[in-house]
Amino acid sequence: MLRYDNITLESFHTTWLPKSIQAAMLRLDKMDDLISGNKWFKLKENIKAAIDQGSNGLLTYGGAYSNHIAATALACKEAGLACVGIIRGEEHCSQLNHTLQMADDNGMGLIFVSREDYRNGRAKELWETFYLDYHVVPEGGHNDLGAKGCEEILSIFPTSDFTHILCAVGTGTTLAGLINSALPHQQVIGIPVLKGAQYLEKEVGDLLHPANTTHWELLHDYHGGGYAKKSPALIDFINSFYAATGIPTDIIYTGKLVMAFHELVHQGYFPDNSKVLLIHTGGLQGNLSLAPGVLSF
Repeated sequence: MLRYDNITLESFHTTWLPKSIQAAMLRLDKMDDLISGNKWFKLKENIKAAIDQGSNGLLTYGGAYSNHIAATALACKEAGLACVGIIRGEEHCSQLNHTLQMADDNGMGLIFVSREDYRNGRAKELWETFYLDYHVVPEGGHNDLGAKGCEEILSIFPTSDFTHILCAVGTGTTLAGLINSALPHQQVIGIPVLKGAQYLEKEVGDLLHPANTTHWELLHDYHGGGYAKKSPALIDFINSFYAATGIPTDIIYTGKLVMAFHELVHQGYFPDNSKVLLIHTGGLQGNLSLAPGVLSF
């Protein structure tokens, strides 16, 4: 069980943030160097279920650069639980990338499936043939247990005085947990990092408590071109935000989240006296794909 001592709630100020709006960042990225950000919260209830059910291990899925894969490997190692990752995409060469090497080093068995076979259900076939006694966690930790674990996020610090809660969205699991645990007066806003991801409305909705009445929405115009797409403008923004606040962000999730927040502030989206909480979901290892020196941290 990870401790939350290193997590901080940090108010920040920038030249583009008017005095009528307050903002703070919940630094989940500081919890652990490797199981960073929201990944642990999506895994914790799944690991508990695997142990409680007497499963022989935990099986999950992901791409070759999946933060979820790397985090699952380490979380299972710390829990003393065997784990297997079914990786979408061919094994290109004998040398693993940084993410998969980390997973391998922490004891995850890696099975590579071509993208075509992955689409055609080969991953499920492998599970049903060889790992039926393993607890299965969907890609990105997207299940009811993942959302349940994410409900804890807003209880780490007192957050009841925030009017708006913003979070980057991949699978929608973390956002669902935030919506389930938010208070009636709070508005929860998700910023999808995938292009054309309108299906997330249903993905998130399916994980919500039946009686939930929290006001929430997904804003689909801030993906910056699509998942893992980066631009000089994004890099410049990440560097300038770090210079102003000392908060590092990543090019895939939280960098785009803060850039979206900046644009929404500029558009007058937030009324005066708003108090906005941004969730830093970690994933800083995603910056390792950049050449040294591109980012200023």
